[in-house]
Amino acid sequence: MVEISTPDVCHPDLVASARLGWLPEVVLGCTQPDQLLTTISEYVGLLEWLFSVHGIEEAARRLPVLVLCSNGIYHERVRRFLVELLEESMLYGRLPDLWDGPMTVIVGKLLRGVTIQTGHREGSGKSAIYHPGPVRRTILTGGSCESRNHAASLLLGLGAWFETDDTLPPVRVEFDKALVNLWGNLFGQLKAINLQGEFQLLRVREIFDDPEAADLRQFSSHVFAIGRAVRAYRGDEDFAALHAAALKIASGPGEHIPSSLMWIHSQLREGTLKAELTPTEKWLLDPLIRFAKTAGLDDSADFFRNLRLRVEEKLQAAILHASAGHMEG
Repeated sequence: MVEISTPDVCHPDLVASARLGWLPEVVLGCTQPDQLLTTISEYVGLLEWLFSVHGIEEAARRLPVLVLCSNGIYHERVRRFLVELLEESMLYGRLPDLWDGPMTVIVGKLLRGVTIQTGHREGSGKSAIYHPGPVRRTILTGGSCESRNHAASLLLGLGAWFETDDTLPPVRVEFDKALVNLWGNLFGQLKAINLQGEFQLLRVREIFDDPEAADLRQFSSHVFAIGRAVRAYRGDEDFAALHAAALKIASGPGEHIPSSLMWIHSQLREGTLKAELTPTEKWLLDPLIRFAKTAGLDDSADFFRNLRLRVEEKLQAAILHASAGHMEG
């Protein structure tokens, strides 16, 4: 294992880095999902500073490609937020009118990177430690073809495993991963905490001990219905094939312990666990519920609301059990 000290590798924020003459060509955003909008605000602040020094054409050229790699279903929302911030900057004169050309270049630099990565995080905030699992492929989608190819070429040259996909929209890749993430993490929590609140760490093979489980198929059927409504999935795609492919990926790393279970274990030992979803799971479930409501899929929206409630009740039971002194050492 290689330990990396944050101060040794992390430069200041993007604007400060630009002022110091050090600006990356590609930025990988791996924040918690609830920090993404702050990241976009900083990105626009960098563009404003570059414009003040170099003019808008050169600023758009120098602006790094931003690859958002956090878990969640958020690409379309974040892209809209980026455009809103750019229009606000135009309104207040911090940027010139971008709609004559630079807007396409700028928005085209926002990419979505999706990886099936079997890692886990311990702790939170500045004391958080991330333990990556085996190297996995990251698929780059969204943005412009030029930005995708440039980012992939640069990252591949540094030894990373990145591939571009010019056919799948970001929302499709996000939905595919949502199936895998939520199966392992949410259903893992439901299995790992019994009715008495006793918690045990489970491996993937223990969570997916029944590949024909009705609850998994019901879950994926609701995701598929919502995905078709937002055109993540085509109307002619076969549900059974989609379910089987996702299950194969989800159950592949049989000895892996899902990150949410590791998180619960750590938080229970520290006495800091709360009966609420992690930010990653919220940014998967909340968009699914919102999409379902907008598409008139009330049964799907109710399904995911009830699933969230079930998980929160299990977490509350685990908290009460631990507080009673029954947490194993």
